[in-house]
Formats: sequence, structure tokens, C-alpha cells
Amino acid sequence: MGSLSKGFSSTLGKKLIMGLTGLFLSLFLVIHLIGNLQLFNDDGGKAFNEYSYFMTHFLPIKIVSYALYLSIILHAVYAVIITMRNNKARPVGYAQVNGAANSTWSSRNMGILGTVILVFIVIHMKTFWAEYHWGGLPYVQYEMSLQNPEVVRVTQLPFDGNPLVHTKFVDVQNQTEVVVAKDLYFVVQQAFQQEWYVILYVISMIVLGFHLYHGFQSGFQTLGFDHVKYKPIIDFVGLWVFSIIIPAVFALMPIYMYFAH
Repeated sequence: MGSLSKGFSSTLGKKLIMGLTGLFLSLFLVIHLIGNLQLFNDDGGKAFNEYSYFMTHFLPIKIVSYALYLSIILHAVYAVIITMRNNKARPVGYAQVNGAANSTWSSRNMGILGTVILVFIVIHMKTFWAEYHWGGLPYVQYEMSLQNPEVVRVTQLPFDGNPLVHTKFVDVQNQTEVVVAKDLYFVVQQAFQQEWYVILYVISMIVLGFHLYHGFQSGFQTLGFDHVKYKPIIDFVGLWVFSIIIPAVFALMPIYMYFAH
């Protein structure tokens, strides 16, 4: 146990934790993006609100979410420790003369990029995650025609301080599927009608793209997947999928919501 603890406290151990947590967070981004694509559905938020309920009540997802919170904390803490250690160990003259030639802009500014992302995560979780769990969210009722699923009737329900129970059933008499849910979609709409928040979100996604450009490849390199056979694939996925496509689609969401509502 002592040797294991010593191994993780070493520089290599810290980088290993950084790599593992970083790749786990990258995987979460993919899942989070797939779920948030429900915002593009023209159904008054029905699919998105059902997704939100599933993500907060399905036990395996809830367990993974705790691993997610821990990963964010560990990734941030170890990033600070490694950055401070590197700054102490690296001579100033060497960093100024050779740093730009031997590294990318993203790798030299991972600390700044990571700090911006961490601030964004805190604001983002306060706006949506905390509001969903403890805020006085309104409730909404959806009635979707079984004959024509594209026809959805949306009714805002009055909130009297007592939380309603998420329900989903089929009204046989009226041939409709009825869903009662917390209206997180309403909160998203309100947030993305604020210009400052849309701008913050888009800038944060650009920063995320630069952060992932170096971080994704670095994570695999730390784990030993830097063989010439795998590196081109890792570089391609890191560049096009994680540093361009995923941040771009995330950035498109607030822009779409801002102009569509």
C-alpha cells in the first residue's frame, strides 16, 4: 500500500492521474453532447427534460456522476501541482528561448486554459445542475399525439412549493402520451437569452478546444499509447473530434437557442 501511495505521489503518478481523469472527462463530454442534442428537437423541450430526468435518477448514471465530480477535482488539483512543480524546475532562460520552439501554444498555456474552463464549469453547474437539484424549477406537462408524434401540446404547470412527481403514461381515451417533468428546458432558454452568457459559453468552448487539442493527445501519451501505429489515429481524433467538432457543436447550442426563441 505504501509503494502504491508513493507511486501516485510521484511526478509520473500525478501525470498518470491527470491522463486518466482527462480521458474520462473527454468521454463524458461525448455522452453529455449526445444528451444535449435534444435541445435541437422542436418539441417544447420534451426530449431534453426526459433526458435530464433520466440522467439524475438512473442509478448507474448517478454513480458515474460521482466519479465525474471527483475527476474534475483531481484533474484540477493535480494540474496546479504539476504546473507549479514544472515552473520551479524549469530555468527561466530555457523556457523563454526554447519553449516556443519545442511546444505548441496550447501545451504552454494549459494552466490558463484549464483555469478558464474550471471557472466556466462552476458557473455552468450553478446555472443548471444546482438549479435542477435544489432550485424551484417550474413543471411542464407534455401531451404528444400517438397518431401524429410531431404534434406536442405544452402546458406550464403552476408551482405551489411542493415538488411534483415525474410521470409518464398513455392516455388511451385521448390517444396521447402524457409526460410531467421538471422544466430544465425553461431554465436553459432563459440562460441562453442572456447575451453575456452566450458569449461566455462560446468563448469557453473555444478555450476547451485548445485545451483538448493538447490534453487528449497528452493523456494517451502518458498512458503509453504513443506508438507510431496508434499516434496518427489519436492525433486525428484529438484534433478533429475533440478540439473542433465537439466544442463547435456545444457552442452552436446557445447560439441556436438565442436566435430560435
